[in-house]
Amino acid sequence: MKNRQPLFHVVKREHAGPGRQVLAYAAAVVLALVIGALLLAAQGVEPVTFYRQMLTIGIPGSRYPWRTVENFVRLFVPLLITSMALALAFRMRFWNIGGEGQFIMGTFWAGVAAMKLGESLPRPAMLLVMALCGALGGGLYGVFVAALKVKWNANETLLTLMLNYVALYFLQFFAETKGVWNFFLDPESARPRFARFPDSAQMLTIPVGPFNLNLSLVAAAAICVVLYIYLNHTKRGYEIAVVGDSPSTARYAGMKVGKIVIRTIFLSAALIGLAGAFHVSTAGVMSATPTNDVGWTGIVVAWLAKLNTAGIVLTALLITVLRFGCQAASTTYPAIDANFASLLQGIILFVVLAADFFTRFKLVRRAGKEAVR
Repeated sequence: MKNRQPLFHVVKREHAGPGRQVLAYAAAVVLALVIGALLLAAQGVEPVTFYRQMLTIGIPGSRYPWRTVENFVRLFVPLLITSMALALAFRMRFWNIGGEGQFIMGTFWAGVAAMKLGESLPRPAMLLVMALCGALGGGLYGVFVAALKVKWNANETLLTLMLNYVALYFLQFFAETKGVWNFFLDPESARPRFARFPDSAQMLTIPVGPFNLNLSLVAAAAICVVLYIYLNHTKRGYEIAVVGDSPSTARYAGMKVGKIVIRTIFLSAALIGLAGAFHVSTAGVMSATPTNDVGWTGIVVAWLAKLNTAGIVLTALLITVLRFGCQAASTTYPAIDANFASLLQGIILFVVLAADFFTRFKLVRRAGKEAVR
């Protein structure tokens, strides 16, 4: 019986420089936008006008453009911090798919601090306590999986994925269950409804003309700088890279791999929890669904940026423009809703991943005699 071989096989390209990859990514994004334009045209929407409104996030013609920018920052900051944190874990090849759950736990514990201590502390101290509680809540939720991974080699992808739903239903229990013990809910409401935080638990802003600069944006920029230095210019950053490349090599070099994994995943999850604390203090009230899918979108951002710090900032900015801009543009077109952003984001991801593959590899057809032996 003849042993049939595939007609094609994958071969790595010899020359796949960064310039070629950048051009391929740019072409892929353009192609994705063309596909999106065809979908818009099929629904009777003028693509050029829609894209112009999307890319300008609805600022031209707005009576209060500074409020549009303020709302944009509210979406951008959690996504940026979450993407940075996930990239930290991914560099070590620890597949943290639990950004949603860690973000929720960050919002929850920051909310606990706000409702219990908000009346007794000045605003700067209260915001610091909320940030610490959010970071600790998210960090412990993530490090639990890291400990299982180190001790028994548990599958971190499956565990972090399941814990997302545990955190979601945990929060929804508080959102839907009335009782004198539930300090999150508004006692004056007949139906379960979250009460607003005290004023001291709401995020500080810095007036810049009519625009109020959210302090969380300044904190996010500082986090990006610190993480860049940490990953590229410190011993611990080097250890993360070595463990990610080869745990065996790291052990041979005398590194304590288990300790490095637990430390890094705690930091990753703590940053996601911190993003949750920033988000809930900016909103000024708890929510049963606080994440706005940043845990999932952060994975996309981190991989599109190749885990590069500067690339993550740019990619997070573009993805936020895409999502926020689609919401703004969809108000003009009843046939298009905000979910078009998710569709377009998926198309971009698929086409960019295909471009990445074909810039690094190529398909070679086997000769006729080699295909069948």
